[in-house]
Amino acid sequence: MIRQHWDQLGPGTRRWLLGHPGIMILPRRITTAVAAATGVAGQVDPHGEIQLDEDDIRFILNQAHSASAAAGGQHFFDAVRPGQADRATDDTRHRPRAHPGHEKP
Repeated sequence: MIRQHWDQLGPGTRRWLLGHPGIMILPRRITTAVAAATGVAGQVDPHGEIQLDEDDIRFILNQAHSASAAAGGQHFFDAVRPGQADRATDDTRHRPRAHPGHEKP
């Protein structure tokens, strides 16, 4: 849905989406802005939120990376879907690092 209506979204809504890549559920304020801009309100849940599908999430991540690259910046986007946390762990991240001057022989 986001991919098909990206050009209809206001600049503030697009900026918010680019600033929150990997988000799976749009909050009410953003859902309201998306529905107003696109006329698509059928995907709104009883809480007034929209759950994004995998295609929309990937599209927003790609847009965020493209915008970052165009601006000459580098950003690290870290998002883990529920159920992927076990697969996302890496033993090397959890090993303590020696501080300079405190290395073990």
